[in-house]
Amino acid sequence: MKHQVCSRHGQLLSKTLGFCVSCLRERPSEFRHQVEVVHAQSRAPFNLPSRPPKDPSGIRCTLCSNNCVIGQNQRGFCGLRTVQNGKLRHLAGTPEHGLLHWYRDPLPTNCVADWVCEGRSHPGYHNLAVFYGSCTADCLFCQNWHYREMSPQTGETLSAHELASVVNPRTFCVCYFGGDPASQMPHALATSKALARRGVRICWETNGTMHPKFLDAAVQYSLNTGGCIKFDVKAFDEELHRALTGISNERTLDNFARAARRITERPELPLVVASTLLVPAYVDAEEVGKIARFIAGFSPNIPYSLLGFAPQFFMSDLPCTSVQHAERAEAAARAAGLLNVRIGNRHLLGRDGYGP
Repeated sequence: MKHQVCSRHGQLLSKTLGFCVSCLRERPSEFRHQVEVVHAQSRAPFNLPSRPPKDPSGIRCTLCSNNCVIGQNQRGFCGLRTVQNGKLRHLAGTPEHGLLHWYRDPLPTNCVADWVCEGRSHPGYHNLAVFYGSCTADCLFCQNWHYREMSPQTGETLSAHELASVVNPRTFCVCYFGGDPASQMPHALATSKALARRGVRICWETNGTMHPKFLDAAVQYSLNTGGCIKFDVKAFDEELHRALTGISNERTLDNFARAARRITERPELPLVVASTLLVPAYVDAEEVGKIARFIAGFSPNIPYSLLGFAPQFFMSDLPCTSVQHAERAEAAARAAGLLNVRIGNRHLLGRDGYGP
């Protein structure tokens, strides 16, 4: 699985990809085939399609940006949609069946937005953490890659009604993450409808690839309840994003813009928060600067969290994010115009990129 094609001696890179970020920025067309091969290898052990299917005779699924066109007995990219007897079938992600597990996370918790949300001032309460077992992307650096081992056939599903019934008077907020809620929005929105009635704050942690109509509904629940939507902006450069995640970032950026235009509807409490995982050798200060300029174009006050990376999944050969990397990225984000930037997961940071 090692494909060493980079000739830059001493350049840090993941041997899984075999090329560095400079190669990708300068000669992206040379590496597209290799990117496809690596992502196919990362998905095969979990019986997931190597790319979003585009069967000419298939049925289109429009729930996310992948717009899979699924043929008979094929599965969609997220693994939760299939076509049987000429009809699109949802294996999970509906109000009746959500593939997930949940737990109560005492407040204050290690939330991406913990330094700007109300939860930090409510000790004794808890966040209902909803971990969805599917995703619309294929991040080679995935920090929660074990979601791929969850299957709707194993009985790990709950209806929206069942999930909503687990809240109690000490439930302050809910956060949908995973995996990613973008792959199971009908379930998450049905749950949110029930929880909003009970005064629970609705929050999301997502790659933002859901259909815009689902994004609008999610933002509305957060806006009404005092919650927020946290966009995981993995990269700004399209080629880099495809290399790291297997998919385009066009919908992510479009949906971020769509949500950010609504922040003036509730100026006293952040509605939109952004985060970026600082993957060594790939998501550098230059990339963070591009993301930050994009965010600042909507408001310099949008909170931006820079997260430390731990070696995981197909990028386990990379070191932890270094202190120097994180500080350079923070400086780049501030230089791009953002005022509320924070380095998260500091306990993961190492020296010179070689571990804690």
